Formats: sequence, structure tokens, C-alpha cells
Amino acid sequence: MTGFGWLLQPAVLPWVALVFGLCIGSFLNVVIHRLPKMMERAWRAECAELAGQPPTQQEPYNLFVPRSRCPSCGTLITAVRNVPVFSFLFLKGRCSNCRTRISIQYPVVELLAGIGAAYSAYRFGPSAAAFGAALFIWFTIALAFIDQETGFLPDDLTLPLVWLGLLFNLMGAFAPLADAVIGAAAGYLFLWSVNALFKALRGVEGMGHGDFKLTAAVGAFLGWKALPFVILISSVLGLVFGGLQMLAARRGWDSRFRFHFGPYLAIAGIVAMLWGAWIRLTFPAAAFYL
Repeated sequence: MTGFGWLLQPAVLPWVALVFGLCIGSFLNVVIHRLPKMMERAWRAECAELAGQPPTQQEPYNLFVPRSRCPSCGTLITAVRNVPVFSFLFLKGRCSNCRTRISIQYPVVELLAGIGAAYSAYRFGPSAAAFGAALFIWFTIALAFIDQETGFLPDDLTLPLVWLGLLFNLMGAFAPLADAVIGAAAGYLFLWSVNALFKALRGVEGMGHGDFKLTAAVGAFLGWKALPFVILISSVLGLVFGGLQMLAARRGWDSRFRFHFGPYLAIAGIVAMLWGAWIRLTFPAAAFYL
């Protein structure tokens, strides 16, 4: 076989996707860490502009500048010490200079991104669906971790994800285009309606608008027929972890757990995308939800 066609062979493609996904996971860690700070900077600049104050001169700060550094001692993280997962293991989870502990989140995100890409390649083969599934997983990983830490689901991620779902379904990668368009609209409007009812009854918002957009993205990728299953699974997960949070609070346990709906939507969406067909065949009663 000539050229690089051998990379698309079923026995090779998942391994290639794994390596590529691990590298993407390293970048996702940058997104998770920096995007909320970039949003905060933008908000402060907008507030200053509305207040008629002169703009504050700041150093460039985005997903690429400045270079990554240890947050404790400021040592630059070189490429050799930024190899996904392996650098964490080699350094035993500590900064090479000041020996400050490195968060376990970094290798976890890298592994999730790598395994997600590898399984997508295995599940869908060399196709647009494999690439679309990997993109969906990468976006939702970033969204889940950002939401869990800050309570925000940035438009910079949710809105492109909606459009990506519709574009992939132009080719029918996951659902007919009509189902995807209806899914995007239904996903948004369903949670919007639930939130509007909750606000009418209780006088406060029940969830963030980012949850509406993430559900719309799930609908855009998987079509409207998958939404009942996704909402059911995410709600069950929310009830379980919400119950654990209440138990921890009552018993006075030290817990950093926060209840945000985004991570549960992300998990349910990935399950529906990768294993929805298997669930339908194995559990016929679930066909109503898929």
C-alpha cells in the first residue's frame, strides 16, 4: 500500500487516533484553564467601556500566548515536559523545578480525549462520523470541566458545536439533516421551557442558558429522537450526584463537588452517540428513548 493509506486500516487507525487525541487533550487542558480567564477579561473590558473608563493595558492572553508555565514558580513548561500523560508519570505528578503537585486533571483530560478519539475511530471506522464523534467528545470534555469548575458553558464552545453537528449531518453522519435541525431546536426549547416554568414558580433561574445550548448541540449531532434518552440519563446522573452532594453537606464532609448540569449532559450525549445502537438492541425497552 502506497502513501499514508495504511494509517486508515482498521488495525491501525484507532492507535493513530489515540496518539492524536492525547495531543488534543493536552490542548484541551489549556482551553479549560484559559478560556474562563479570557471570558473574565472580556467582561471586565466591556464593563469598563460601558462605564466610560479608559481600557486597561494588558499583556496578550489567549489560548496560545503566553507559553505555559508552572502556576507556582513560573517555570516554562518545555515540550519535553509536556508530553501527554507520560510527562506526568515521569515527573511523578510534580513540577520539575519547585516540586509543587500537578493536578490529576491534566492526565485525566488527556486520557479521556485520547481514548474517546480511539474508540470513535474503532466504532465508526475511517469516516466523517469518526471525526465528528471525536470532535463532539473533545468539545464536551472541555465544556464539562469548565462547567464543573466555573458554572459556565461558554458560547465559544457550545455554539460552534451546534453548527458542527448540523454540518456533519449534511452528510447524514449521525442523523438525517431534518432530524438534526429539529433536534437542535427541540433541545434548546425543551430546557428553556423547563427553566421558564421553574422561574415562574420559584422566581429564580433553575439552570444556566449554556445548558440549553449544549442540549441543542446534542440534538444537532444525534437528532431529536435521541433527546429523551439524553435528558433521562443526564437527569438520573444529576439526581444521584446531587443526592451525594446533599449528603456530604449534611454530614459536614469537606467536598469540592458542585452541582452543574453540563457534565451530565456531556456524559449522556457521549453514551448516546457511541452506544445508542447497542442499547437499542440489548434493551428493547430503551427503544422508546432512542
